[in-house]
Amino acid sequence: MPHRQRPGAHLPRRTWLPDRHVLTALVLLLIVLITAVDILAPPHIHLGPLLIVAPALTASFAGARATAAVALLAIAALTVIGLARDGLTTANHQTQLGAQAVVSALIVGLRVLRDRHERELARVRTVSEAAQRVLLRPLPERIGPLHLAAVYLAAEAEAQVGGDLYAAARTATGTRLLVGDVRGKGLSSLGDAALLLGAFRAAAHLHAELPDLAAYLDGSVSWDLAQLAEQKRISSGGGEEAGESFITAVLLDIPDDGTEVRLIDCGHPPPLLLRPGGPVALTARRPAPPLGLGELAPARYEVEAYPFGPGDRLLIYTDGVIEARDAQRRFYPLTERIAAWCGEPPAALLRHLRGDLLDHVGGHLDDDAAMVVVDRRP
Repeated sequence: MPHRQRPGAHLPRRTWLPDRHVLTALVLLLIVLITAVDILAPPHIHLGPLLIVAPALTASFAGARATAAVALLAIAALTVIGLARDGLTTANHQTQLGAQAVVSALIVGLRVLRDRHERELARVRTVSEAAQRVLLRPLPERIGPLHLAAVYLAAEAEAQVGGDLYAAARTATGTRLLVGDVRGKGLSSLGDAALLLGAFRAAAHLHAELPDLAAYLDGSVSWDLAQLAEQKRISSGGGEEAGESFITAVLLDIPDDGTEVRLIDCGHPPPLLLRPGGPVALTARRPAPPLGLGELAPARYEVEAYPFGPGDRLLIYTDGVIEARDAQRRFYPLTERIAAWCGEPPAALLRHLRGDLLDHVGGHLDDDAAMVVVDRRP
């Protein structure tokens, strides 16, 4: 199962957070202290209005019922203060009680709305996870002589998957891999990603030559992407021209009985060949344009071949990795950072890389990011 960052989640850090029971005890202690101090204070000092802090704090870590219970307890404490001091018939205490009740009701109401939103968010996440299982199927840990690992980090809040994609398929002679990136991010790009993944899964094993498969994928997505772009142009009043949608992708063919990898790069960042001497970018000498641009597609896709023998490892990634910026707007130095983990097993390598990438950006990515490691075992 690919590792993935939870939507809207930030970088996991080992910070200590008090238990909810501890926080509740502190809130109750606060009510007791405010009540005692107000009763013992001089007549001209009134701390009772501070009791509104109790339900406000409770709403930050507990549900609506607990917040309402603390609000009632705070109102009761304010009543006790009134009885112990001047009585409840004074205008001052009546005003305090009225204000306490109104503000407490508002706090409880906001907590109810927040609870409802959290339930809706949980349902959205459930649907998103189901969509991910259908759309972005987990890569097998082993396929033929290859070992695989993948990680997906969705940038958009409340999304488990977005416009980045990957898939693997077996053929009679080897394994084919697809890693792509739909223009855009988040849930809005799901349809385009599904279109390409469906075309790849249907045809990866049918075309003997990699250029034929690339041409088929481009033809399969071009018309649909053009139609979607045209619909967007019409809905925006003509401000967006048809044909602006596209998908960058890298298509790889790794024969079982060979020592090379053959690839076609369609406007995608070059994969990295990881060896003890350091990573090497497999930059295509004749890259093709992204998929989905229709008439801009080449008459014949050019295949690039690179050595890929036993013990070698490939890292294929999307531009959300190398375009991730830190607080000083510096890009993530993938080639520099990955060198330290070239000898790690695929899953461990991605754990290191995932944590380091999130640390670089402070826990939140501006774009979806996907990474796939391919290891040819001896």
